[in-house]
Amino acid sequence: MYAPTSTNSPRSGPTSGDDDALTDFDGAGEILRAWGSGLRPDPDLTVSEWADRHRMLSGRASAEPGRYRTLRTPYMREIMDRLSPGDPTQRIVFMKAAQVGATEAGNNWIGFAIHQAPGPMLAVQPTVELAKRNSRQRIDPLIDESPELRERVKPARSRDAGNTMLSKEFAGGILIMTGANSAVGLRSTPARYIFLDEVDAYPASADEEGDPVTLAEARSLTFAHRRKVLLVSTPTIRGLSRIEREFEASDQRRFYVPCPHCGAMQWLKFDRLRWQKGRPETAEYHCDGCETPIAEHHKTAMLEGGEWRATATAADPTTVGYHLSALYSPIGWLSWERIVRAWDAAQGSDEAIKAFRNTILGETWVETGEAPDWQRLYDRRERWTSGTVPAGGLFLTAGADVQKDRIEVDVWAWGRGLESWLVDHVVIEGGPDRHDAWSELTALLDRSWRHERGAHLRIARFAIDTGYEAPAVYSWSRAQGFGQVSPVKGVEGFNRSSPVSGPTFVDATEGGKRLRRGVRLWTVAVSTFKAETYRFLRLARPTEEEMADGAAFPPGSVHLPHWVENEWLKQFVAEQLVTVRTKRGFARLEWQKLRERNEALDCRVYARAAAWIAGADRWPEEKWRDLEDQLGAAPTDTDPAGQINRPGQAPQGKRRSDWLGRRGGWF
Repeated sequence: MYAPTSTNSPRSGPTSGDDDALTDFDGAGEILRAWGSGLRPDPDLTVSEWADRHRMLSGRASAEPGRYRTLRTPYMREIMDRLSPGDPTQRIVFMKAAQVGATEAGNNWIGFAIHQAPGPMLAVQPTVELAKRNSRQRIDPLIDESPELRERVKPARSRDAGNTMLSKEFAGGILIMTGANSAVGLRSTPARYIFLDEVDAYPASADEEGDPVTLAEARSLTFAHRRKVLLVSTPTIRGLSRIEREFEASDQRRFYVPCPHCGAMQWLKFDRLRWQKGRPETAEYHCDGCETPIAEHHKTAMLEGGEWRATATAADPTTVGYHLSALYSPIGWLSWERIVRAWDAAQGSDEAIKAFRNTILGETWVETGEAPDWQRLYDRRERWTSGTVPAGGLFLTAGADVQKDRIEVDVWAWGRGLESWLVDHVVIEGGPDRHDAWSELTALLDRSWRHERGAHLRIARFAIDTGYEAPAVYSWSRAQGFGQVSPVKGVEGFNRSSPVSGPTFVDATEGGKRLRRGVRLWTVAVSTFKAETYRFLRLARPTEEEMADGAAFPPGSVHLPHWVENEWLKQFVAEQLVTVRTKRGFARLEWQKLRERNEALDCRVYARAAAWIAGADRWPEEKWRDLEDQLGAAPTDTDPAGQINRPGQAPQGKRRSDWLGRRGGWF
């Protein structure tokens, strides 16, 4: 047996000699520093103070590279400081115009968290692809240009760095970047910090698993009062805008600035910006209090003297909301003169005015979905030779609606500015079970329509609905080739990044055999094109006197021929847009039928989608000139005008495997 060599009890602390022994090895200092760092409470430094001290803007990601200065955008100071750990606010909502510095403020928060208050963070963009782009263009420069961040986030090329395109590991935390279209990314990990950027561009559901914002915020609930959620976006459509809904539930803060003449505090409104007609350079802001014009050079001092003021009571006291228009844009960014020029240029186009309200005023667009009066459309019918294409039509598309006992097709001509003319209405008797019906539909693809200038036009793009008897539609579409025929699937809702998406490859059945990825299917946001059609129908038309003086129809005008019947017109305006409430109390816009039959409206939507697929919304001037030049050629059926892909361009039809060479020349 051995006698004890120490008189210390098991519970007694170590002696000074023991202290030396505990720390007398390589790496002990680093361990103690890391241990001490882990015990350190969240710092008192605010996000704006951190940004002014440590943030460097890269020339790759900023028009003004160099040290970040909050004084450049004073209105962002309070918003950033609400994201600081010492502030009790949990949710910050920012409804704003484009390019007012919101994204950089969010990136400041990311840098602050990595450096000063590490924890798991989730940053969500509308899509995974945008998340990757944001990582390359903004997050990587954020880290590279700040020494304090560089030493905490290892370069991607180092082994086990934990630094990838969509993931940045650092001591005490991790930054996960994902898209709102990925349910897997949204539920990947708990997150103390959540940055939701451009939420109005998020899809209605992430992989059919629910609202992306709700899924993302659920990741922060376990952090209770320590969580921080930032929602940022330019708004879109009234009743559908996520950011507007969140803002209206908040305390609705506005940035009040002082008048340089009388000192009256006010938030800037577009209707107080005034100018001489035709002279945007004369734009001045008129004070709410003294009505004195304020020149723009006063803006810098006004912003420095500004403050956020709540204008409502929040439903949740831990949520604050902010709204900011581009009228506050600092000197050197977007001037009042440019805002006026943008407003003047938008006149006459609902789409342009919508973009102005969303991106410059930071306000929602009110979608008016009241159905036009069919009798008014009847009175506005125009007379041109039946079966011909009027002078302004440059190419043709068609939309087909497949019914149980018939296939209805409308052929539309399209011109500059998406001005359109109904050229033909075809009803093929017999549904998809009748073989001859498909033969007649095939013959329609080879038919041509005579243009007023003598040329002949064929259907450049044919969109056919797959909502009824999709297998039969898939089989016929495959047989025709996807260069001319586009199977489409309509989906409801406005919250889509594009009115048409795809194509996606879906399985098809042909001759009893299943063909994997055999069909290219396009998805169409029918609500968007229905609303557009109704807007176009409400456009003011020039009078006969104005046309005699050379006035033209506004872009988007819809021309209906004299031969169109009452029933077709009633179908064309058979739906209206109404606001309904979900079970959770949220407002939602929904198209509802006013009558049972609406094939004319559906066919118009599909024909419009066909024009989008053809590229008409994105064509440069040279493309439109080429289409106009085609009308000057000698009229022939073998070389028709209206070709969106001229001879010599790569065909877009069905692909054939050529791994053994061209067919007929294999052996």
